[in-house]
Amino acid sequence: MELPSRPLGRQHSKSQSAFAFDNTATSIAASTMKNELNQLTETVKEPETKKAFKKEMDNFFSLFNRYLQESAKGTEIDWDLVKSPKPKQVVEYDTLNDTTLTRDYLNKLAVLKLNGGLGTTMGCVGPKSIIEVREGNSFLDLSVRQIEHLNRKYNVNVPFVLMNSFNTDEATAKLIKKYEAHKIDILTFNQSRYPRVHKETLLPVADSIDSPIDQWYPPGHGDVFEALSNSGVVDKLLAEGKEYLFVSNIDNLGAVVDLNILNHMVETKAEYIMELTNKTKADVKGGTLIDYDGKVRLLEIAQVPSQHVEEFKSIKKFRYFNTNNLWFHLPSVKRVVQNHELSMEIIPNNKTIKHKGENINIVQLETAAGAAIRHFKNAHGVNVPRRRFLPVKTCSDLLLVKSDLYSINHGQLDMNPRRFGGSAPLVKLGTHFKKVADFTSHIPSIPKILELDHLTITGNVNIGRNVTLKGTVIIVASDSNTIDIPNGSVLENCVITGNLNILEH
Repeated sequence: MELPSRPLGRQHSKSQSAFAFDNTATSIAASTMKNELNQLTETVKEPETKKAFKKEMDNFFSLFNRYLQESAKGTEIDWDLVKSPKPKQVVEYDTLNDTTLTRDYLNKLAVLKLNGGLGTTMGCVGPKSIIEVREGNSFLDLSVRQIEHLNRKYNVNVPFVLMNSFNTDEATAKLIKKYEAHKIDILTFNQSRYPRVHKETLLPVADSIDSPIDQWYPPGHGDVFEALSNSGVVDKLLAEGKEYLFVSNIDNLGAVVDLNILNHMVETKAEYIMELTNKTKADVKGGTLIDYDGKVRLLEIAQVPSQHVEEFKSIKKFRYFNTNNLWFHLPSVKRVVQNHELSMEIIPNNKTIKHKGENINIVQLETAAGAAIRHFKNAHGVNVPRRRFLPVKTCSDLLLVKSDLYSINHGQLDMNPRRFGGSAPLVKLGTHFKKVADFTSHIPSIPKILELDHLTITGNVNIGRNVTLKGTVIIVASDSNTIDIPNGSVLENCVITGNLNILEH
């Protein structure tokens, strides 16, 4: 019963009979899904668990039903209404006032890290947050150290909150026990668990709450609002006098508490602030803030009509991209959830999974937290320095943060002041370096890259110890060849190809 799938956009003209067909198909699909979700709920025996599970399934059904409606009608964006953001919709960081009222404001703050992801992309098992980043510290270790330092420096109590998924919850609960001796409040809660949907039948793949875990999925970080509310964490934080929440991805090592942004949020009575930073050619696919019919809105590349994709990538018209560093006013979060005001753009994520020995196509309906900006009052963006966006998504990123470009200061990575221009070089490592174990095997000692502009390495390449890279360095080992860069080498503005084996004596 697959409905026609259309990109987000304005309503298309259709005949009356076509609308009638779509409406009938949508109604049948919704009714059938509702029955399936009720049956899923009946597989839960414990009353409190059943109540919580039903709430999750109700939220999922609301998302699914909206997906059906949008698939049937079409909601493609009207490109004529897309404009560059107005000055009041994006504020420059340099114009923010330095604050001296830090302690009062910090006592109203909590910090949340999005911790639902696994390290599978980088070949690791378990939560991504446990990957060692530098000097024996994981993403989680560095985050805890940052909050500890903040609390100690200003004599405040900023709680540290983790939004886990069912994939990371159990492992994270064990890991955070090592912080029990630390003077820091750590709260955890889980984002929702939604059933994957068979793309052809539009029915859940799971048939009970105890179905295999790969039949369920966490629905993206847009779920943070509902999950905060359903878990009781919003009420707990409000009861403790917290009014503001700084949210970021746990793998963004640049996302530390910024007192100027906090001060700006309080003084402007903003309910939501999104941190943006200037686009480079590497960021052209990132979501950006726009003025849409006079209102601020997040625009993702998936929403852009194909004929306008190149325009979307333009650095002139759309200068910024979303870092996913977000600031929420907690009473406003409670309001929009209770009043069912959130209607974030749906991101259908198509995948293929094994089910009963066969490959089947499924769809996951996800949302992004940045899309909620249009549902909050006085919401706007702040264009922040690039140092606040330092994500580690690949081993290419890992090489950068492990290098002499950065030093650790109370859990925060600070760029070496001797780095000219203050920006990181472009690093592209090939498939031989995709997994952390392979990366470590090929590059056991991180080269010095303080004067590096661009590095490309592909093929079976091994980097020796105490190597220095400067300017543009390209190393390509093709096919069955191997290139060994000797210990102590200094490579500057060079291209190395072919086969190079060094024997140590």
